[in-house]
Amino acid sequence: MNENIDKIRLEKDDGAINLSRGRLTPEQIDLMLKSLPFDITFVDENDRVRYYSDTAERIFPRSPEIIGRAVQNCHPPKSVHIVNAIIQAFKDKTRDSADFWIQRGGAFVLIRYFPVYDTAGAYKGVIEVSQEISKIRALEGEHRLLDL
Repeated sequence: MNENIDKIRLEKDDGAINLSRGRLTPEQIDLMLKSLPFDITFVDENDRVRYYSDTAERIFPRSPEIIGRAVQNCHPPKSVHIVNAIIQAFKDKTRDSADFWIQRGGAFVLIRYFPVYDTAGAYKGVIEVSQEISKIRALEGEHRLLDL
């Protein structure tokens, strides 16, 4: 019984945001996103940068000034046509992802783009996920138990 009272109290007092699968405070969401082992950038349906995760290991540097900027202005001019093609394919629903990989300063970087749609299927933006995967590429065999 006390557990239910505590749950109701938490739901009223914690400032949490209702999500489709739970409730998290803005601080919890921010900490969770910053703790992921990859970089995330979110661009909205108007091609504006709305979020990027900021970690010490970030692969592609970002600054707070990019928030609200057109995503096309965040890429080198020679690659803007590719950015536009990816976004258009997501808006047209002719692609469900776009993957690139590069070698950069001894690192092997995987860059993936995913469209975001609302429950009605309307395009709401794109997520860019970048991760240094050299250690993942080198995995062999199996590792089933945690070394303590």
